[in-house]
Amino acid sequence: MKRTTHRSSTGTKLYAVRDKQGRFVDIQTYKRAHGADLKRSSKAERKKK
Repeated sequence: MKRTTHRSSTGTKLYAVRDKQGRFVDIQTYKRAHGADLKRSSKAERKKK
């Protein structure tokens, strides 16, 4: 899945997740999506521990 950034009409930064056909699957605020990304650790980080 591909993620793209957009801006809402109020100027809030948004993350839009699309499927292979380019249709929107999920749209959430950049702040929430980014926070969730930081809480999750990558495979490389887990391997390092």
